[in-house]
Amino acid sequence: MKINEQNETITNNEEKKELNPLLRSTYFYDLPEERIAQTPIEPRDHSRLLCYNRNNNEVQHKHFYDIIDKLNAGDMLVVNNTKVLPARLYGFKSETGAKIEILLQKRIDLHNWEVIAKPTKRLSVGTEIVFNENIKCKVIEKGDYGACKIEFVYSDIKSFEEHLIEIGTVPLPPYIKEKLKSAERYQTVYAKVEGSSAAPTAGLHFTPDLMQKLKEKGIEIVEVLLHVGLGTFRPVKEDNILNHEMHSEYFEITPKVAEKINSAKAEGRRIVAVGTTSVRVLESGTDSNGLLQPQKRETQIFIFPPYKFKMVDALITNFHLPESTLIMLVSSFVGDISTTLNLYNLAVAENYRFFSFGDAMFIE
Repeated sequence: MKINEQNETITNNEEKKELNPLLRSTYFYDLPEERIAQTPIEPRDHSRLLCYNRNNNEVQHKHFYDIIDKLNAGDMLVVNNTKVLPARLYGFKSETGAKIEILLQKRIDLHNWEVIAKPTKRLSVGTEIVFNENIKCKVIEKGDYGACKIEFVYSDIKSFEEHLIEIGTVPLPPYIKEKLKSAERYQTVYAKVEGSSAAPTAGLHFTPDLMQKLKEKGIEIVEVLLHVGLGTFRPVKEDNILNHEMHSEYFEITPKVAEKINSAKAEGRRIVAVGTTSVRVLESGTDSNGLLQPQKRETQIFIFPPYKFKMVDALITNFHLPESTLIMLVSSFVGDISTTLNLYNLAVAENYRFFSFGDAMFIE
C-alpha cells in the first residue's frame, strides 16, 4: 500500500486476487474488539471521516465537519428522517413470572407487531407477556431466530405510543455494551417519523449548525423515510449469499421529493446518500429509466457486487460488520471488493472507530 505525505493511494502489493462476490467469507476482515465504538463522540460532527475518491483512488483522513469541503454547491443530500422507537421491552410470563425481552421490529397493524423475543424457548403460541397493569401481549405466531408475531392489549387510558414510552427503552445494537447517557444521542437531529428499531447511524454525525452551513453553501437537503428493522443486524449465515433471506423494510418517497431528486439528477447534480438506508430507498424507488417514483411500500433489496447504481452518486456511511449485507452494499458502491477491504484494514490500522457510534466514510 503506497502512502504519500498528505494522501494515501489504495493499491495491492500483491497481484490482485479474484474474489468471489457470492461467498460470505469474501467480505471478512479482522476487527479488534477495542475498535468497536461504545459511546458516541461529542460534539457529533467531531468524529473522523475517511474520504475515498473512486476516480483517482485517493484516500484522505478528515473530521466529519470537513464534509462541507467535500460536498459541492448543487449537490443533493438525501437523508432518512426515521425516528427510533423505545423498542426494547421487558416483561414476564403471566403463568410463571419468567422474564422475557421483546424487541419491536415492524408494526403490522394497530395492535399486532413482528418482534424478536428472548428467550424464545420459553414462548409458545398463546403465551401471555405482561409489562405492567395496563399493557400486555400474546404470542400469536413463532418463527426462526426468535422471530414472533404478537398482539398487544392495553387500556384505552393512553395511546399505544404513550404506553411504549413508559415501558420501552432505546434498543442499542448488541455489540454496544455501555449504557447510553441520553436516548436522544441515538437519534439523528432530523429524526421525525417514529418507526425504527435502529438508527440510520450515518446521520448521527450531523449537527443543526453543520446542516445550516451545508444549506448556505448551496447544498440541497431532502428527506426520505425508511424504518430500520432489527434485520439490519442479522448476520449472513449462508456460505453462498444468494441463499440469504434479506430483511424487509418499509419506505416512503413523497411526490415532491421524487420531483426534486429527478430534477437534480437531470441537471447533472450529484445525489449524495446519507447512509445505506437512504441508498436502499433510492435504489428501490428508481425505475429502469432512471427515474425515482413516489411510493410507499416494503423493500427487500439486496445490493452486492456487481451492482449498477441507478441513482446514488456519492455515499456517506459508517464502518460495518464483517460479512454483513451492509459491507456488501459498500463494496458494490466502491466498485471493487479488494479495495473495500483495503480501506477497512486501513481504517483499523489508523485507529478509526467502528459501527453505530463509530466514525464515517465518504465515498465519491
